[in-house]
Amino acid sequence: MRRANLKDVADRAGVSIRTVSNVVNTPEVVARPTRQRVLEAIEELGYRPNLAARQLRQGHREVIGLVVPEIDSPYFAELAALVVRHAERMGWTVIVEQTDGDATREQQLLDGARGQGVDGIIFCPWAMTAEEVSRRATAPPVVMLGEQPGMGSVDRVAIDNRGAALEAVHHLVALGRTRIAAVGLQPHLSNETARQRLAGYRAALVDVGLVAHPELEVPVERLHHADGMGAMAGLLAKSKPDAVFCFTDQLALGAIRTCADQGVRVPEDIAVVGFDDIEVGRYSVPALTTVAPDKQRLAELALTTLQERMADSSLPGRDVVVPHLLVVRESAPAAGSATRPARSELPSSTPSGK
Repeated sequence: MRRANLKDVADRAGVSIRTVSNVVNTPEVVARPTRQRVLEAIEELGYRPNLAARQLRQGHREVIGLVVPEIDSPYFAELAALVVRHAERMGWTVIVEQTDGDATREQQLLDGARGQGVDGIIFCPWAMTAEEVSRRATAPPVVMLGEQPGMGSVDRVAIDNRGAALEAVHHLVALGRTRIAAVGLQPHLSNETARQRLAGYRAALVDVGLVAHPELEVPVERLHHADGMGAMAGLLAKSKPDAVFCFTDQLALGAIRTCADQGVRVPEDIAVVGFDDIEVGRYSVPALTTVAPDKQRLAELALTTLQERMADSSLPGRDVVVPHLLVVRESAPAAGSATRPARSELPSSTPSGK
């Protein structure tokens, strides 16, 4: 459906285009009754001002969109803060949008249904595939975050999720654990990140000759603490694992909480490894062993890649791999020790980049 423009709003409100522009940009110069009429027309038509065009009039400043599934997720909140800070150093403005992993909303945001008028988009999809994104020929340049293969003119910036999961599970095996569960499958979403982490989990079991038990692979609706608590409760009731690899730190912290509630010791009875290295995991009891993506580098490379794409749309799609580190803490300490201080962490593991 065609997006409403200034003329549509002017016609609906019975005013001039200039009056609509004044309401959007300098509302104080428009009489209150007229301003109210225009605002009602804007709301009825779903019109949103083109911020990029406004910047052009005022002295151009790049405006980009950061589209993530959940702004309130600690991982995406930390990442968004890093993107905004680095973008500011580049002289860019960032508009952050949330999709909740909904396919329709993802499509609408990429098609500009919210009227952002952005020059480029950094996009983390849970529902849309890379192929679907690449078919948007008229859209602004897009850089995808996460484990989706680059397609056409769509670039991808991500860590090696399969390799990181493989490393995490090998660490659990080195602790002598043989019934290792995986928590975080999302078969209801086109979430390639979860699929790659599952693939790494399974590959690690094959490497050491362990049998993959279907009951130890636990799907979740979302990636939150409550989902981790529920998954661990189910595992304790039926499957009795001696280790759990969780696809996010939130899941892992929820799992640890259920263990505490049921008198199960971590790591003595069950070792737990998470993924994301969110700040709260460093202060949990026990402190969480986790895969730490270099979030600072992820933000920088996403913006640099987008900048290059905006400058030259003819570039082939690129896959940019960001480093990660397995940070060993108390929930799955090194072999031969009850607990162990965290290894030297990535200097970029906090939102401040310190």
